[in-house]
Amino acid sequence: MKTIGLIGGMSWESTALYYRIINRAVAERLGGLHSARLLLLSVDFDDVVQGQRAGDWDALGALLAEGARRLQRGGADCVLIGTNTMHRVADVVAAAVPLPLLHIVDATADAIERAGCRRVALLGTRYTMEQPFYVERLARRGIDCIVPEADDRDTVHRIIFDELCCGVVAPSSRDALREVVARQLARGADGVVLGCTELPLALGAGDVDAPLFDTTELHALAAVDFALAPAVALAAA
Repeated sequence: MKTIGLIGGMSWESTALYYRIINRAVAERLGGLHSARLLLLSVDFDDVVQGQRAGDWDALGALLAEGARRLQRGGADCVLIGTNTMHRVADVVAAAVPLPLLHIVDATADAIERAGCRRVALLGTRYTMEQPFYVERLARRGIDCIVPEADDRDTVHRIIFDELCCGVVAPSSRDALREVVARQLARGADGVVLGCTELPLALGAGDVDAPLFDTTELHALAAVDFALAPAVALAAA
C-alpha cells in the first residue's frame, strides 16, 4: 500500500470527511482491520482565509508547496490538496515536489464523464465559482459549467464560511442550497458539482433531482485507488 499525503485543515471539518472516507474505503477493499497509510499536514485555516481575502495567492501557493515538501520528506507517495478552492495554486504545489498531485477537478471530471453529463452546476466558494481555474479545467474535458447568479453565489459562500466550516448545518441553509441548485437545473444543468469540500455536510444525493458529484468523496476515493493499485493487482493475480 502506498502512503497518501494530504494537505488538510481547509477546513478541518472536511478533512475529517477525507480521513473517514479514505479509511473506510481501504477497509472495505482489503478487509479485516486494514486502514490507510496516510500522512496529514494540517494548516491553520485562518491563515489561509486571510490570504484568500487579501488575494495573496502567491503566499498561499508557497504555504501549500512547503506542506507538500514536508509530506514528501515524511514518506508520502502522492499529494492531495484537501479543498477545492486551494486548487487555485495546484500547479505551484505540483511543481514543488516530484510526487504525483491528485487533482480534485480531474477526479470530478472522471465521474461527470461516467455519468454522461456535459453541463453541470458548480457550487463552491466565491473564489471557486468566480475565478477561472476550476471552470477552465473542466472545460478542457468538454464539460461546461453553469455558475449561480451573484445573489446565489453570495448565499453559498456565506453558508460555507459562516456555517459549514464551523460544523453548523442549519436546516434553513440546507433549504437555501436546495433552492440554489433548483435554479441551476432550471437553467439547463444536467448535474451538480459540490465544488467545496464542506458542501457534502449539507447536501446529499437525496437533496438534488440530478446526478450529484461530491468532490470530497471523489477525491478521497481517487487517493485510495492510487494507494491500493499495486496491492489490488497482486491480489487479483
